[in-house]
Amino acid sequence: MYDPTAPAAPPPAYTGPRRILSGIQASGALHLGNYLGALKRFTELQDQGAPCFLFVADLHAITVWQDPALLAAQTREIAAAYLASGLDPARSVIFPQSAVRAHSELAWILNCVARLGWLDRMTQFKEKSGKHKERSSVGLYTYPVLQAADILLYKATEVPTGEDQKQHLELTRDIAQKFNTDFNAPGFFPLPEPLTQGPAPRVMSLRDGAAKMSKSDPSDQSRINLTDDSDTIAAKVRKARTDAEPLPETLEGLADRAEAKNLVTIYAALAGMSREAVLAEFGGQGFGVFKPKLAELAVASMAPVSSEMRRLMADTTEIDRVLRDGAERAAAIADPVVAEVKKIVGFWRG
Repeated sequence: MYDPTAPAAPPPAYTGPRRILSGIQASGALHLGNYLGALKRFTELQDQGAPCFLFVADLHAITVWQDPALLAAQTREIAAAYLASGLDPARSVIFPQSAVRAHSELAWILNCVARLGWLDRMTQFKEKSGKHKERSSVGLYTYPVLQAADILLYKATEVPTGEDQKQHLELTRDIAQKFNTDFNAPGFFPLPEPLTQGPAPRVMSLRDGAAKMSKSDPSDQSRINLTDDSDTIAAKVRKARTDAEPLPETLEGLADRAEAKNLVTIYAALAGMSREAVLAEFGGQGFGVFKPKLAELAVASMAPVSSEMRRLMADTTEIDRVLRDGAERAAAIADPVVAEVKKIVGFWRG
């Protein structure tokens, strides 16, 4: 017998396969921070057997001005970084976002599901638009909905998420839930979960330990680019800003020493060690001892990646083949999802 006071049953959970999705914006000039925070983690997920969909976010890139003459080259550079970092196109689907038109189709439909108030709360738009939001593109304002489409298009169940993207993943979950509810399609879209494998290392500038390592920094000495050769990598580490004190023996001793903390963090991430273990090995020693060891480790870790990237970029035939194949594989999954969404929404089918 129906009891109106009884709590509503929860909607059916999504029962589809596990899928992990992420992407990197096609703006080129990747650096050590991108490698440790994203590329290395993607490769680890792949090697654990996770089904990964990894795209080059060229649609997201044009939310701010991009030189059309450079955009395709930047897309290839990101793809080269994927491959050079150990991603295997036979095990992971690697593709350009714009080559799968279903991304744009689903984004429009989800724009009509998302609410204006939800987007007004997105802090990244406020940060990126600054004081002149009226001059920003509409795409910059609505790109969190495109992000939701990227994720839901493949019915991704998990998304590697940094601190700055948690709000956008919550938006994706809200959009998925509203679509499922509004169109009486329980369990159609999953509610994707953030995937955390422990905190990603926060890699800071080699010239200023208070600023993130960034491609926009005017000083090339502030970052290790993924295309730097061995000599350049070693030289940048040797010239990295430090202080005159020896390394402490505990983490507490790094609290007010931003540059020292950054170099210890980089060493730990490259070596697969904890920062405590690094300080147990080098605590009490000066940077004259530590920097050469870090330079040696950085070259051993990064030089093979940069060498492979330069090889791939010298002849882009292999990159283009991987991207074409990946786009076909991605579309084979994405197109039926959009077709089903159109049916659910009630579009004419002829």
